[in-house]
Amino acid sequence: MAVRGRHRRRQQSRINRASLTVTAGGAGLALPLVAAGTADAASADTWAKVAACESSGDWSINTGNGYYGGLQFKQSTWEAYGGGAYASRADLASKDQQIAVAEKVLDGQGPGAWPACGQKAGLTRGGPAPAAPEAPAPRPAKAPAATPTTTPQSKAGTAEMYTVVRGDTLSQIAEEQRVKGGWQRLYQANREQVGTDPDLIVPGQRLQLKPGAATPPKDRPAPRAKDRTGPEPTGKQAAEKAAAKAAEEKKAADAKKAAEAKKAAEAKKAEEAKKAEEAKKAAAKKKAEEARKVSAPSTARFSSPVDAGTGTPYRASGASWSKGYHTGVDFPVPTGTSVKAAASGTVVSAGWGGSYGYQVVIKHTDGKYSQYAHLSALTVRSGQSVQAGQRIARSGSTGNSTGPHLHFEVRTGPGFGSDIDPLAYLRGGGVKV
Repeated sequence: MAVRGRHRRRQQSRINRASLTVTAGGAGLALPLVAAGTADAASADTWAKVAACESSGDWSINTGNGYYGGLQFKQSTWEAYGGGAYASRADLASKDQQIAVAEKVLDGQGPGAWPACGQKAGLTRGGPAPAAPEAPAPRPAKAPAATPTTTPQSKAGTAEMYTVVRGDTLSQIAEEQRVKGGWQRLYQANREQVGTDPDLIVPGQRLQLKPGAATPPKDRPAPRAKDRTGPEPTGKQAAEKAAAKAAEEKKAADAKKAAEAKKAAEAKKAEEAKKAEEAKKAAAKKKAEEARKVSAPSTARFSSPVDAGTGTPYRASGASWSKGYHTGVDFPVPTGTSVKAAASGTVVSAGWGGSYGYQVVIKHTDGKYSQYAHLSALTVRSGQSVQAGQRIARSGSTGNSTGPHLHFEVRTGPGFGSDIDPLAYLRGGGVKV
């Protein structure tokens, strides 16, 4: 049996005057029975017709679709109207027990609770009620004992009470019953009964309409969603709230990710700039070093004419030399070895020199002359300025020579016979030979 719609009700049946005693309405939350002969009762025959329509008269049917018993109770409706005192589900209760609970549903919701079969079976309010079955002794493990509640007392010694039915809201009750202070005052006065959620009230709850001082709520869990027989307006709100929260979290996560990506990009850019600056400095340093290397020959004071050790020394005696001694120093090197200027100066002779073969003679800035003899090729010409360490020729074995070598001679004048020690001259200019 599905709980559908809201039905017209008699307001007088829910407004009660009670003194400070345990009322039937207060205890009714735990009592499953409805007194015989109430205004909203129906006959057992009528209920049989409803069951025949709803379940083909099978009072213990469980179709697996969420509706149970001959009158097809929804589980939340069965529990809300006290069916749990008989059995955990309607299909586990007897026919009489199901009819007893159905009488309470009829009282609270009217014949429309069975929208198709109720009208067809002639179910109406006001018929004779069947005898209520005797409630079985409660089993401690399954059905807790009912606890009577007392009706709060107003300043005048009595309190007006209202019994909640399906479809009620606090704002609607406050408006219809003209509660001063509106639904907020009504909620504050009944927080102990309603709980922490003012949107969640269930049929059967009894509310004070003209309360005295509001009482603070006791710590108790709010009714479960399955106990509500009406629509669940907070379900959609909760889903929307969850979706909004998820969207906010995603937005925050995306913003954090974007910030981290930006930070990483800036760090990478800074690192690249640093590397570029370091590379620029290294290139400048390398260029400066290369420039120094290139200019080194022009700034050096003296240079060895060849990169080799010496052979026949200066002033070695022998009849083969016209002056009776060797006027220079020999460097034994293969033909084609590069020959360099010993110091800066100007070429005064570049060509054939008789017994010296091909030769080059340079006048230096200090007034001395250097001679390079027995050459195989010349790379300078007479009148050309040269720097210390600059290549001027290639070694050979031309002229009066005993084999490939360089004859190196230093003079104080341009002509033969003014020779001085060539190695001493080089060493004076910083050359290690």
